[in-house]
Amino acid sequence: MTQVFDCADASQRVNAIAAAAAAVKSGRLVVMPTDTVYGIGADAFDSAAVASLLAAKGRGRDMPVGVLVGSWHTIDGLVYSVPHSARELIRAFWPGALSLVVQQAPSLQWDLGDARGTVMLRMPMHPVAIELLREVGPMAVSSANISGRPAATSAEEAQRQLGDLVEVYLDAGTSPEQSASTIVDLTGPTPRVLREGPISTAAIAAVLGTDTASLTA
Repeated sequence: MTQVFDCADASQRVNAIAAAAAAVKSGRLVVMPTDTVYGIGADAFDSAAVASLLAAKGRGRDMPVGVLVGSWHTIDGLVYSVPHSARELIRAFWPGALSLVVQQAPSLQWDLGDARGTVMLRMPMHPVAIELLREVGPMAVSSANISGRPAATSAEEAQRQLGDLVEVYLDAGTSPEQSASTIVDLTGPTPRVLREGPISTAAIAAVLGTDTASLTA
């Protein structure tokens, strides 16, 4: 049975996080607020739950799911080798609206889709998201919408699209950014901006000490 919690209500928030954590640990799906848009999430290490997430969105394995983490240090166990450029961008923009595509640690036992040995990581700047992530660990998270439809910027919008496919909805009001994160690919010889979001290409270039043209070539 689907549950919706108002996380702006302090009396509900503790129960909300507990219910969402229990759902994730039992292989169910949850909708959570982030600083960018609302996300639909599952235990990153539960392949069946990740498959359910893709099915709920109507999305194929050719569009693998990213992973949200609750601290900077979590990435050291998920990444084969953290590039210097990644550490510079993390220091500048995490927690925040920046997703980094890196080579995953080969020992990881997860299936996020056809990611070809890479993983997209982000630490969101949202207290509810961070509380949940620190309770359950890394989560596979995608925007809370049916594939091809606009990303939900509220729990109500997410529920209209995903309905009872999700066990717990955490409602924290409208997303602050209302835009999907900026994505930077660090798996090639030079960093490349795959999608510009709230963090501009110019801001990325300034941190990396390069020009914007090299990031979009």
